[in-house]
Amino acid sequence: MRFSRRGLILGGAAVVASCATTRTQNILNSASVPAAALPPVAPTVEPLAVAAAPKVVMDPKGLIRKPLLDAGLQALERHGERIPTRDAIYLVDFDRHSSKPRLYRLDLQTGEAEAFRTAHGKGSDPAHTGFAQRFSNIFDSNTSSVGAYVTAGASHGVKYAENVLLDGLEPTNSHARDRAIIVHAADYCEPSYLAQHGKLGRSYGCFSVSSQDLAVLRPAMDAGRLLFAAT
Repeated sequence: MRFSRRGLILGGAAVVASCATTRTQNILNSASVPAAALPPVAPTVEPLAVAAAPKVVMDPKGLIRKPLLDAGLQALERHGERIPTRDAIYLVDFDRHSSKPRLYRLDLQTGEAEAFRTAHGKGSDPAHTGFAQRFSNIFDSNTSSVGAYVTAGASHGVKYAENVLLDGLEPTNSHARDRAIIVHAADYCEPSYLAQHGKLGRSYGCFSVSSQDLAVLRPAMDAGRLLFAAT
């Protein structure tokens, strides 16, 4: 029994020695392989960090009432297929007195807003208080209409030579083209009229402006842009 156990122990030792020798030989053999024969190791490439584009802050100076601003941007998305040109939108705040700038051009690329004066319809302010109090889409009502419009291009008319055509996009202004609701210049929107009366005159429902402001607005409005009017 002792002989057998001893033999087993010796045999085990031989196996261990044999394994160790084989492992050592493999290591030596591996180490002896020339570096040129080893497969190249691909360098680790770190992915490039892409900075997120800074979000444009709309109307940073706070010229536009936030509810109007939000409603206008929502209208832009709501009527997306009808508003192909999205460099700027136009917002009209009929909650403000007509003596105050209340037609805004909002640059959607820079977020900056620019303000102009505009009149409202006679039917919207029968007592000529300077505040628009009622709105309608009815023919011959001489009222302003609220809602989303799309500019339909610069045009020339008989009474108002240079103007911008509008198409109403909502039930509140769907008759705008047939009612000839446009953007045009009028003498009752000139600075001299405002200085004398303390308010602008009234239109037949059009977004009337001064001749100087029309010269700025008309080329920029052109076709396919949103004009949104609300209180």
